[in-house]
Amino acid sequence: MTDKFIFRFVAAVSIFVFVVVIILNRRIIPAPSVVPSFTHYLPQLNAILNGTCSILLLISLYFITRGKVTLHKRINILTFCLSSLFLVSYIFFHYLAPETRYGDLNGDSVLSAQEIAIAGNTRYFYYVLLTSHIILAAGVLPLILLSFYRGLQMQVEKHKKLVRWAFPIWLYVTVTGVIVYLMISPYYHF
Repeated sequence: MTDKFIFRFVAAVSIFVFVVVIILNRRIIPAPSVVPSFTHYLPQLNAILNGTCSILLLISLYFITRGKVTLHKRINILTFCLSSLFLVSYIFFHYLAPETRYGDLNGDSVLSAQEIAIAGNTRYFYYVLLTSHIILAAGVLPLILLSFYRGLQMQVEKHKKLVRWAFPIWLYVTVTGVIVYLMISPYYHF
């Protein structure tokens, strides 16, 4: 495969994922009128997958700094698979579940003055964290795909150059994914 093909493939996958997330976020495709009962498990599953990926990324770093390339590669393949599973679960959840607003205690999708007061300044922290999480998650996908490809092809120098950026961003995204879940989970009403 040529670099040109790989770059086009990575761009296509990244754009496709971005478009799907936007379509679901804007509710262009109507969700089912009845939320399936398993839907309420998906955010917790997503947090578990993100947390597991965070740990695996650190284990992967440990192995590569010890020169254990095969273990590093296996851990990264597992991390990539779990992140892919996360992405599917995330998309599925945002298709099925109604929107959840931080601080909405009664689940009516409207924040009253009292609900805003109860949430306090943590709302600002939550939205800054969520915004950075979303932007970096969208931006890191092509870096992950390219660095994953370069690593599998044993293009070590190109892999290292990409991972210098991809690793900290991916780790940030997986860790903040867990924090975002812990902060928003009290407000799920489905």
